[in-house]
Amino acid sequence: VQLQASGGGLVQAGGSLRLSCAASGRTFSSYAMGWFRQAPGKEREFVAAVKKSGNYKYYTGPVKGRFTISRDNARNTVYLQMNSLRTEDTAVYFCAATSLEANLGFGLSSEYEYWGQGTQVTVSS
Repeated sequence: VQLQASGGGLVQAGGSLRLSCAASGRTFSSYAMGWFRQAPGKEREFVAAVKKSGNYKYYTGPVKGRFTISRDNARNTVYLQMNSLRTEDTAVYFCAATSLEANLGFGLSSEYEYWGQGTQVTVSS
């Protein structure tokens, strides 16, 4: 499956952005979807994930209550709504797809088979 992330940009602290990730090539609903991010000089880290049905969602602690992951299987798209952005949210954000759901809440990047190219999010103070 091919993934194309978009929606990044420059925003002031406290602002909002919505990232989108459009999928093509295979049946989108066959994959759980995740968002990861990588800040300069840091390792890639898990942000959020959603199961194939969209009914179960998982978040890393620092984004809980601020970010919301959702998916539209009819549009083959997964979203990440980011509110109350902080300077520490600055990173390149990647979407990813996995056919495995059992460990989805652990945010293991090694279980994701397909990755998008990343979109830059910069939060200024």
